[in-house]
Amino acid sequence: MSEPGSSGAIKPRRIAVTDRGILLALLLVAVAWTAALLGPVILASIGALILVGTLNPLVGFLEDRKLGRTTSIVLVFLAMTGVLVLIGLLTVPALIVQVRQLVDGAPLMQHRLADQLGRSHLTLPMARAVASANLQDLLVPSGKKAFEYSSELVTAIGWGLTTLALAFYILADPSTSQAALYLVIPRRFHVRFARIMLNLETIVGGYMRGQIITSALMGLFTYILLKICSVKNPLPLAVFAGVTDILPLIGGILGAIPLLVATLPRGSVMVGTVLVSVVIYQEIENRFIIPRVYGRVLRLPAWALTLALLIGAKLMGVIGALLSLPVAAGVRMILKELRVELPGDGAIDPQLRERDNQVENLYAELTAGAGAQTSAGIALDIADSVRRSDAADPADAAFVPFEQSGKPGPS
Repeated sequence: MSEPGSSGAIKPRRIAVTDRGILLALLLVAVAWTAALLGPVILASIGALILVGTLNPLVGFLEDRKLGRTTSIVLVFLAMTGVLVLIGLLTVPALIVQVRQLVDGAPLMQHRLADQLGRSHLTLPMARAVASANLQDLLVPSGKKAFEYSSELVTAIGWGLTTLALAFYILADPSTSQAALYLVIPRRFHVRFARIMLNLETIVGGYMRGQIITSALMGLFTYILLKICSVKNPLPLAVFAGVTDILPLIGGILGAIPLLVATLPRGSVMVGTVLVSVVIYQEIENRFIIPRVYGRVLRLPAWALTLALLIGAKLMGVIGALLSLPVAAGVRMILKELRVELPGDGAIDPQLRERDNQVENLYAELTAGAGAQTSAGIALDIADSVRRSDAADPADAAFVPFEQSGKPGPS
């Protein structure tokens, strides 16, 4: 019952449009528009950062063995190049042979398939369609299509080399890159930014280890399957299947095509066996292996992994899907480090906020009058101390100064 003097009507809410809100909306639109224009540049930058996070521990390992940083970087890049060349030598010639066999034997397979389908009244229309299909147009691209494919391939190679060069420059002079970043970031976020950088390296390392594990398992399974089916050249086909397993969503299909083509001479029973086996393994990988490998190292639930893959594939195709997992895990970690309260996670622990204030005050005292490069080193030392303190006792949010953590503080 309404109070005396009140009409009892519910007053409508008014949404106030402020100058700050308008500026924020315009800023978001400008960022989205810039990101759309600089899509390849952003992809190259993300790829370079992933390479840096992957290769930096190897470079550090060689530096600990009394090698110079430049020498260590060159050795790591040479080893990576050697692995890529070896994979190419193992897979490309075998794939070319398989394609030639497919093109040469296509007319005979077309005739046999049309003959089998024509034996039943239900599949007679399909038999006529198969018999009248022009395999030349299906298997051999036209000159225009071939030119488009070659142009896209050259562009992709160019961006790949750019990504490698950018990663090399960042690895060669990391202090300068760090100093440049700390110059544009507000000082009160320096320690959190340092923790973000350390966590990103952990995420990228876990992602790459997960890629290696899943690819190795796929290659091993394919090799054993082809050996059992007595298929020729099982090793290059297994290597190709392991490499294509890196590609989300389409990797399994792409890797299965040459397997089926290579099994055709063994008969339809063997083709069906290989197809069913690959499909079963893909289900096992998607439902058990990937959630356990990537779910733990990236700290993302299975539904988040799937959603990230779909969004990345929709926005930027295969490359977007390939980079979507570390990007999604990185975004989640950044929001956590910035103490952003997400729906369903509950309120931020007040002890964490108090610890952040203590850390920021200590950092401000130690870096008073220091340059960007020195400040970056101090921030990384403090961030590493805080992270190791959290790892030792995650429930305790108390800050242990890095001078007491077994690591000497900056002078």
